[in-house]
Amino acid sequence: MPVVVQDRLEPTDFSPEELKLLQRRFGVHGPQTQLAQLFTSGVDQLKPLRASTLDRLRELKPVILRQAAAHQVNPMLITAVLFDEIQHSKPGESLPFIAHSGLVKTHGPAQISVSELIHQNRLPANPTQDEITWARNQLLDPEMNITLLAAKFQRLKLALGLPESLMLQASRSYLDAKAIATLTYLHNGKLDYPARVLGYMQDPELHGLIYGCRQPNPDITV
Repeated sequence: MPVVVQDRLEPTDFSPEELKLLQRRFGVHGPQTQLAQLFTSGVDQLKPLRASTLDRLRELKPVILRQAAAHQVNPMLITAVLFDEIQHSKPGESLPFIAHSGLVKTHGPAQISVSELIHQNRLPANPTQDEITWARNQLLDPEMNITLLAAKFQRLKLALGLPESLMLQASRSYLDAKAIATLTYLHNGKLDYPARVLGYMQDPELHGLIYGCRQPNPDITV
């Protein structure tokens, strides 16, 4: 019988059984259409946009590091998700009047929905309109938005049966990489999203942005 080398498995490949389970428990979808994937890939090639996104992440770096430590989440995971969401955000969607119009369902740099505040017990299960307005304002605040993202990953780790204090590192093992792929899939709901995030987590420029000249902790680099 051939031996399967664990490290050669692809963490972003989900079996039909895994997909059914995640769909039933969390409600997730398939990949973007090929046209949408091509558009996403094309956007990533725009150097001025990338430079603007990196500048935004530099501003958010203190919050990223603080919330990553507070919630035991790999800072590169938070950074990679923020890079993707900011890079591919739609013009104007961060404007308060757009957010409060109900035309968009997710808000802020991490693109989080009001329902996440319900999951985190920051809102009642059936919020009033005033409470929804308050929640949207919270999501539009970058620091609170990143706090909610880190708390979301912590919440999902527990839902998947992972230890709350486990600092996932994709380069450490296939199982860690698979867990990260699952968390990012649950965050975005699209099947092609985990591969992008895992790729961004290995981006040298993003590494330099977060860790600078200091030697990163080998347990949380990727």
